Amino acid sequence: MKKWNPYSGIPAPITELTLEQDLKLRQIKDSIENHETSREDVNTVFLALQKQNFVLANSLKNLLEKWPTPPMKPDPNITGVDPSSHGILFVLKNSTST
Repeated sequence: MKKWNPYSGIPAPITELTLEQDLKLRQIKDSIENHETSREDVNTVFLALQKQNFVLANSLKNLLEKWPTPPMKPDPNITGVDPSSHGILFVLKNSTST
C-alpha cells in the first residue's frame, strides 16, 4: 500500500466545467449561431479566447518548469550491507519501562 506523498506528481487536470462556465459557453454558442451576429464580433471573441489560452499554457509551463522538487532522501542502505542479514538493534535511552 502506498503512503500519501505530497511530491507524488502533479494533480490530474480538471476537465469538467462548472455550471457557470457551461452557461457562458452556451451563450457564446448561441451568439455565434445567431444570424445577426457579425463576423467581426466572432473573430474578436475567438482571438481573445485564443490569446488567453496561450497565456494560460505559457503560465502553466513556467510553473511546472520552476516547481520545487523534493529533496533527495539519503539511501538507507548506504553501507552496501543488507540490513536484514544482520538483525536490528534497538537502543532505548533514559527509558523508564523495563
